[in-house]
Amino acid sequence: MSTIKVLIVDDHQLIRDGLKLIVETNERFVIIGEAENGQVALRLIEEMKPDVILLDLNMPVMSGMETMEALRNKQCEIPVIILTTYNEDELMVNALALGAKGYLLKDTNRTNLFRSIESAIWGETLLQPDIMNKVLAAKESKESTGSSKKEFPILTDKEQVILQFVARGYKSKEIAFDMGVTERTVKAHLTTIYTKLGVDSRSQAVATAMERGIIHI
Repeated sequence: MSTIKVLIVDDHQLIRDGLKLIVETNERFVIIGEAENGQVALRLIEEMKPDVILLDLNMPVMSGMETMEALRNKQCEIPVIILTTYNEDELMVNALALGAKGYLLKDTNRTNLFRSIESAIWGETLLQPDIMNKVLAAKESKESTGSSKKEFPILTDKEQVILQFVARGYKSKEIAFDMGVTERTVKAHLTTIYTKLGVDSRSQAVATAMERGIIHI
């Protein structure tokens, strides 16, 4: 398999140096660039075309969230993994809603980091169980407050196709066969769809997507 090109975006040189040392212990990964803020990162992304981005949230000039919003506006599909010291539920929810493929704390071990990078490359969202529980709890709390209208992030074309299959009664194994991907990939996409739509089942996902006009039967 070809080398995976990684871009590190963090305002601390020490963190960037440490990440580079860790990431490049895996021969499949190579660090092609470093950026100290989102503004520099956007330029490097255009120039270097990384395969995956490791992104800090709290940075001067342009924060991680602002960077993700800019990438979404550019319709950039390069997977982003949030790597931060902030273990805050709202940040996790917002980052995933903007399309992050992972949310790791900086004290994570290299195994989790490598797994997250590899999953992101395959279009999967990989979250550690404790983080997933926090995300779901935060979303339930937000919904229970009766807050006004929720704005759901746009599903990718692939996510819409999978949800369309689900609406027609296809199982994950059947969807995987028709799309030429693994069943694990389909399930990972479904997890992302559930997170984006704020639901926890196939039926709820289909109902919400139809209500929003995302899919039609």
